[in-house]
Amino acid sequence: MAGTLLGIDVGSSSVKVSLLDIDSGRTLAQATSPSDELPISSPQPGWAEQHPDLWWEHVTRALQIVRTSHGAALAALRGIGIAYQMHGLVLVNRDGQAVRPAIIWCDSRAVQVGEAAYQSLGPDACLSRLGNSPGNFTAAKLAWIKQNEPETLKRASYFMLPGDYIALRLTGRVGTTPSGLSEGVLWDFIQSGLATQVLDYFGIPHNTVPSVSPNFGAFAGVRAEVAQELGIPAGTPVTYRAGDQPNNAFALNVLNPGEIAANAGTSGVVYGVTQQLGIDLRSRVNNFLHVNNSPSQQRVGVLMCVNGAGSFYRWTKHNFSSGKSYAEINLMAASSPVGARGILAIPYGNGAERTLSNKTIGASFENLDLNRHSLADVFRAAQEGVVFALCYGVEIMKTMGLSPQRVRAGNANMFQSDLFRRSFATTTGVPLELLTTDGSEGAARGAGVGAGIYSFSDAFRGLTTELTVEPDSHQQPETRAAYENWKLALQRHLSES
Repeated sequence: MAGTLLGIDVGSSSVKVSLLDIDSGRTLAQATSPSDELPISSPQPGWAEQHPDLWWEHVTRALQIVRTSHGAALAALRGIGIAYQMHGLVLVNRDGQAVRPAIIWCDSRAVQVGEAAYQSLGPDACLSRLGNSPGNFTAAKLAWIKQNEPETLKRASYFMLPGDYIALRLTGRVGTTPSGLSEGVLWDFIQSGLATQVLDYFGIPHNTVPSVSPNFGAFAGVRAEVAQELGIPAGTPVTYRAGDQPNNAFALNVLNPGEIAANAGTSGVVYGVTQQLGIDLRSRVNNFLHVNNSPSQQRVGVLMCVNGAGSFYRWTKHNFSSGKSYAEINLMAASSPVGARGILAIPYGNGAERTLSNKTIGASFENLDLNRHSLADVFRAAQEGVVFALCYGVEIMKTMGLSPQRVRAGNANMFQSDLFRRSFATTTGVPLELLTTDGSEGAARGAGVGAGIYSFSDAFRGLTTELTVEPDSHQQPETRAAYENWKLALQRHLSES
């Protein structure tokens, strides 16, 4: 055996690891920790925090599970890839210790800070140079800390993203990536470098920016004491880092202009690749450097995110039918007709929504008739609400020149529902390809590219398409009508907010 590759995916719900066989490209072992969900602290409305040490605790727990069953394969490790929840803010001191809990992606405390910066720096300059409004991203969260917790910032030597912190715990080295800077709205697309104008506007010292290394390539080796604890070879290089959405696209072999990836986990995302920076004048979608961007070949990831996707469906399950499994409620939902007998679900209940111009409109069910509707209708409406929210974002992306011919997604989370994937394909009007992969496996494949073991062309050996779902021409008129009704309800909410 030529060895193995390890992928670590640090989400806000759990940590997942995959151990990949280099020769076959097949996953040998996977583990997730915890078995339920990581807690999210919300000290005030709209806040969302997790302590970085909690992520590391569950990285070690997941690796212990793999070590128990595949210790020899883990000992043959040749590279580590890290995927992580995007847009978080981790502050560490010079000893590499976190000085406060991380402010994670769905925290909306910095919306007003980002909006003020957008107006002061100028919308044209922000969109043409940064690719986005500062919005609620890492730079704005850092500015919020400076304004509201100045003593905390004084104790911090560096700011970083969640994946950078895991790399630090593994290697002892502080660093980030170009795509990481771009997801924090700290990358200048024109200058192809650090957006110093954003740091200067917020008054953030330049020396708090970690050193920058490529997404693919040897960053640093695992420290001996950490390697012994984890059961991996000392010096194993960390060779790939990427935010979860660019990494999910990579995992699905979405690397070229015009290709589209989707997922519907805690949040729902549609992610397309272009060869140049495009602009939505209302800044409702985001532009980040894709993982395979290079000085000679620009690749930009256009990301549309719905914060309340799987989280909305989970809330519905827990509060309406907590005793049933997802498989059972998916079957219930499928027994309801297209349009859920008129119930409309607005799934935006997880903070400010980018596609809604950073408005927070909450989640709701509309048109409930207590004499007519059943739980099946509620669950169908919940799934359709998430599908329609994703498709609303796709419409925005189309105005930027993206014209999907098909969409790829991992056969996981809400895409495991036959109803959800058929509704998605029918509403978008394009085929949906479901592949057997996930973010941790993608991170392992990325580690292979970064270690020079794989080229981009052969990094996806072992990756298979499990199912292709075509749009249902018979249900398309009803589905489109339901979608148009949903959009009318959405516009009413936006006009009232």
